[in-house]
Amino acid sequence: MIICDTHCDVLYMRAFQPENEPVVTFENMQAGGISLQTCTLFSGVGEVVKRPYEVGMKEYREFRRLVEEENWVQADSPLQAEEGKVKAMLSMEGGEILEGSPDRVEEFFRYGVRMIALTWNRENEIGTPAKLSPKGGIKKTGWDILRVMAELHMAADTSHLNEAGFWDLIDRHPQPPMASHSCVRTLCDHFRNLRDEQIRAMIDRGGWIGINFYPAFLSESGQADANRIAEHIDYICQMGGEKHVGFGSDFDGIEVTPVDVRTPAEVPNILAALRKRGYSEKALADIAGLNFIEYYKRLGWN
Repeated sequence: MIICDTHCDVLYMRAFQPENEPVVTFENMQAGGISLQTCTLFSGVGEVVKRPYEVGMKEYREFRRLVEEENWVQADSPLQAEEGKVKAMLSMEGGEILEGSPDRVEEFFRYGVRMIALTWNRENEIGTPAKLSPKGGIKKTGWDILRVMAELHMAADTSHLNEAGFWDLIDRHPQPPMASHSCVRTLCDHFRNLRDEQIRAMIDRGGWIGINFYPAFLSESGQADANRIAEHIDYICQMGGEKHVGFGSDFDGIEVTPVDVRTPAEVPNILAALRKRGYSEKALADIAGLNFIEYYKRLGWN
């Protein structure tokens, strides 16, 4: 079975928090049968936010070190995912790394970035995050950046983006957007989660949603397990999104994990929870990774 995870922050942790031990390791990915791990270039917190491009480049150099010295394998797109082989693909979290330049989109595309979360928790040249306000759509510079992204078949990631920006993408962006690491707001009323009408719009547009493993997004109690992750996935499936949902762990970017999904090695526990709910092996294969691959085919990859 091909298993894809569409978000983790291991590169930021390795580059800027070397005192911490990452859970996204080659050994853990191999143990969990992870075929494709998406590793983001994160714009950063604290003082580093003053130089977002430099932050992104430091993380990219760490990724190159992992490839050159620790035998990580870079994937050019999800279509290169293979069962039994661990590969990593690059993304970006926080479009401020681009510093308002459409040319930077092409630069990071050359590095292998294949999706961009347009905002993190700060307003930037592209748009406004959900954390700040639901109002304020995609800005003029944002549309210039999105035009280049569409030409390059890069995914526009709505995780962290506010509602006005989300609906701008649904209504005006030529490519179907996605949410790399978001959950269901009906099941957990958090500003980072997607409302039912947003989920329906994603499904109708041919988008994709990766369920985040952060307990605070999964349950208002702040506690979660594999079954709770399965509940969020099942909710989207019951809305008709069985071909539009998968995993977006946020490993190494979350300080708390579900009790039985602490590392990539335990991702199969989610599949076991879905299997107990009656999901067929074909449906499990779709959710585990094939849905994400098909999404990229809709973006124009072949």
